Amino acid sequence: MVLVSACADRAGPAGPRQTETITGASFINKVWRVSESSAVAPGTLYVFLSDGTLLITSEHSKPALGTWQHAGGVLTMVEESIPYKVDILNVSAAEFRIRSHNPGGAVEIRMVPADDVPLPR
Repeated sequence: MVLVSACADRAGPAGPRQTETITGASFINKVWRVSESSAVAPGTLYVFLSDGTLLITSEHSKPALGTWQHAGGVLTMVEESIPYKVDILNVSAAEFRIRSHNPGGAVEIRMVPADDVPLPR
């Protein structure tokens, strides 16, 4: 499964990196594998597709489809019709690190490229 999100990063003076455009270091149209998280199982795959589709899957659960958007400098992921504001902590070719503000509390997720998993066509 593939989960893709696109953005370039801009380091803020005292906070997490913010997305600004869909150029430069991007998390869009790439398959990302969770390597560390405060709540998500390692190995879970995320794909942020350029059309706003969010795909999340793991070998232990059914694939989940959602959406994502970046507007006004804010990344929002929508899962099961529930929107979550997301801080981009780092985005580079080697790492995509986020903090999702879920109703149960903030969830940090560190992802690395899943180069062995192709994007869906």
